[in-house]
Amino acid sequence: MASVTFNHVWKKYTGGTVAVRDLHIQIADKEFLVFVGPSGCGKSTSLRMLAGLEEISEGEILIGDRVVNNVAPKDRDVAMVFQSYALYPHMTVYDNMAFGLKLRKTPKQVIDQRVHEAAKSLGIEQLLDRRPRQLSGGQRQRVAVGRAIVREPAVFLMDEPLSNLDAKLRVEARSFISKLHQRLGTTFIYVTHDQVEAMTMGTRICVLNAGELQQIDSPYNLYHNPRNLFVAGFIGSPSMNFFDATLKNEGGNYFVDTGNMKLAVPADRVEAFRDHVGKKVVFGIRPEDIHDGDFQPPGIVPAHVEADVDVVEQMGNEMVVYLADRGSNFISRMDPRTRARVGTRIGVVFNMDNMHLFDVDSKLALAYDYKLAEAAKAR
Repeated sequence: MASVTFNHVWKKYTGGTVAVRDLHIQIADKEFLVFVGPSGCGKSTSLRMLAGLEEISEGEILIGDRVVNNVAPKDRDVAMVFQSYALYPHMTVYDNMAFGLKLRKTPKQVIDQRVHEAAKSLGIEQLLDRRPRQLSGGQRQRVAVGRAIVREPAVFLMDEPLSNLDAKLRVEARSFISKLHQRLGTTFIYVTHDQVEAMTMGTRICVLNAGELQQIDSPYNLYHNPRNLFVAGFIGSPSMNFFDATLKNEGGNYFVDTGNMKLAVPADRVEAFRDHVGKKVVFGIRPEDIHDGDFQPPGIVPAHVEADVDVVEQMGNEMVVYLADRGSNFISRMDPRTRARVGTRIGVVFNMDNMHLFDVDSKLALAYDYKLAEAAKAR
């Protein structure tokens, strides 16, 4: 068991490209941390530096109390599951799982015990005599995980291990990996570009963009307390709606004015925004906080507007409705009973309790709750 520390780590390539920029995070023993971000953000590079597959340009990486910058990959006490699974096609499942232990000259009896225990826990005991070509995608993924388990490493590293699975298998595999983490009680570090995977699996999530750490926090805080415009837009599906706006004070009443919508700011949010009156801001609101006016939930702070219906997507448990109003386009997740139909104009309600405002220049949230962020870091 071990903690992991990225101590101001950089990765620079010849030609000046910076893949990872001053990454400084601490991952607790037994934590399940997820790196998430768009392609090219530096998440896989960070994982590969930890595994020893990429050299570090600057900074230190520690596993436990040991600096591993110059430690060979085989001596770092980590096990990695790759996106491609990287199984040997000519070997049986048993031999694939045992291969790493054989290289370390582990006694045959110990190898046999570990392989059968891992296979039983993964539900693949009946597959030990098969070869990878005889397995489904989900079965191959379990074999790759099993190969890591038998190593009994201090840290498990997983680089987009579910990306080759279909949608149904991905859901099953997410649950399986989460349960595996709970059962093994080992540090897991997981890389994905899928924010749904990140939100459902990680105890904390590290959001990266263009090589820089944007926010590291619990799934709940990332969703409700995004630190900046990028995190707010990346986390959540469909993503948050954004509007260019101005914050105004009219007779002591505060409004967000987008030019064609004038939305009252709740009284308990005024203090956080007071210093930005008269300034340009970015107003953000999530699709699930825009409701059909006929099905307004109780207990919200409503702002009523009208909009034209462009597209309706029937999801069964909800309706995803694409709306437009005089040049402003936005998305709503509505009650499935809504009567919104393409080509009609309907009344919608914004829940201003859950509004967000961002600075136009810095892109930072104007009411970012640092207390929530510090509490998440302490966990």
